[in-house]
Amino acid sequence: MSRYNLITILGPTASGKTFFGANLAYKFNGEIISADSRQVYREMDLGTGKDYEDYIIQDYSVPAHLIDIHDAGYKYNLFEYQRDFHRVFEEIRSRGNLPFLVGGTGMYIEAILNRYELVKVPPNEELRKKLEKLNHGELIHVLQNYNFSLHNTSDLKIRKRTLRAIEIADYYSREKLLQSNLPEINSLILGVKYDRISRRKRISERLEARIKEGLIDEVKNLLEKISTEDLLYYGLEYKFITLYLTGQLDYKEMFGKLEVAIHQFAKRQMTWFRRMERNGFKIHWLDGHMSLEEKLTRSRNIINKEAPEIIEKSWK
Repeated sequence: MSRYNLITILGPTASGKTFFGANLAYKFNGEIISADSRQVYREMDLGTGKDYEDYIIQDYSVPAHLIDIHDAGYKYNLFEYQRDFHRVFEEIRSRGNLPFLVGGTGMYIEAILNRYELVKVPPNEELRKKLEKLNHGELIHVLQNYNFSLHNTSDLKIRKRTLRAIEIADYYSREKLLQSNLPEINSLILGVKYDRISRRKRISERLEARIKEGLIDEVKNLLEKISTEDLLYYGLEYKFITLYLTGQLDYKEMFGKLEVAIHQFAKRQMTWFRRMERNGFKIHWLDGHMSLEEKLTRSRNIINKEAPEIIEKSWK
């Protein structure tokens, strides 16, 4: 029996990890569990990079889970993701298939691999009353004093979210972080990355392509169904294009600010993955410039070395 029961494929935005992950999963007759915090929402397609065609390999649709499971406007969270992941993980294993965790949301990936204890944090009315009189700057100071690792820097930009972050930090400051009764997860981790210049070029080209494909219309349609505040909550494409559509930015400002924001986001993703490595995770990095066949061959060699019985059983 293999000591691995999961293969994780991670990387920053625009690294091509989904296409590679689908092709690798196909080789194992595997199934993908998405690790993307925004692809859970329906009708948020271009902005979240749901490249559905990436999952079609030789006329076969590789099963992909935790995509399009909630309507836009819903506030999906890490607690729900962990619960949904483990449900799907066990379903895939019950079918005798190998699960592949594929995505770039480091917080989601690390929560699964580290088996973090996550519970639905209840409202704390007493704490909220104490915080009501504080201005936003004072709230940020309170949050930082908890030594709480912020997973989303927008928690510092919106008062309502800063309040909720304090509530969560306060709860976890009084609770254990790890939960031993979660299913054991042993994952082989592969990463796809480009050098900084190539990554920036790919991000800019992809943004231009998605705008031509109808990204602005996608956001416009969402604004007819959910509030401006909800779209701003989702950040990046949805934030800056909403500001453009509501007249707060002109097109040039929107594109420039969005482009910079995505570059910064990709940099934060790589920072997260490097921190995971410092904390003991072994990530087998693949150069994004390699062809698909080169990536698959390299991955096969890595998996054959680490878990040869998986190759013998499943490799097509």
